[in-house]
Order: sequence, then structure tokens, then C-alpha cells
Amino acid sequence: MFRPQYPEAPTLPSAHVISSAVPAAQHSHVPACTCQHTAAPMPARRVAPSIGLSAGTVGAVVTVGIVLTALLAAVAIAAVSVALAAVVMRSLLTSQRGHRRR
Repeated sequence: MFRPQYPEAPTLPSAHVISSAVPAAQHSHVPACTCQHTAAPMPARRVAPSIGLSAGTVGAVVTVGIVLTALLAAVAIAAVSVALAAVVMRSLLTSQRGHRRR
């Protein structure tokens, strides 16, 4: 569903078919050297990799993200409440110590 559809590459005629289709009289160019040249191979068409994300996978990732965010928020709220309780307890203990010494 999410894979792009590429059109099929046209097939090129081989060199033998081209040379037989063109008469020999039209070949008037002189090669620059006498060595045998071969045509460079055509690079293979690369196909895009399939990621394979389905609706179930996306739903699972979103659900895990929501659960982890909720857990992080719960830990942060618990840490703030413990810190607040510690400040209140320290304040109460400090005020009691001050009253006893007088």
C-alpha cells in the first residue's frame, strides 16, 4: 500500500540489432584508436526498501509512547511530592528544636 509503483524500464535494442538496421554506408566516422571498447554496463535500478509499517505497528508505537510519557509524569509528580513533604518535615523539626532550647 505504501510502496511506490515504478514504471517498467524500456528495453534498449542490442548493438547487433542497431548495426544491422543502419546501412554500412552511413558509418562514416573513424575511430580515434584501434583498441576494443566495451559499453559501460547500465546501473541497476535501485528499489526503495520496504519499511513495512502497518497500522498495528504505528498504534503499538503510539501506545508505548503514551504509556512511557504517563510513567515519566507519575515519577515527576511523586518526586515533587516527596520533596515538598521533606521541606515541610524539615520546617516542622526545625521549629520544634527552636522551642525546646528557649
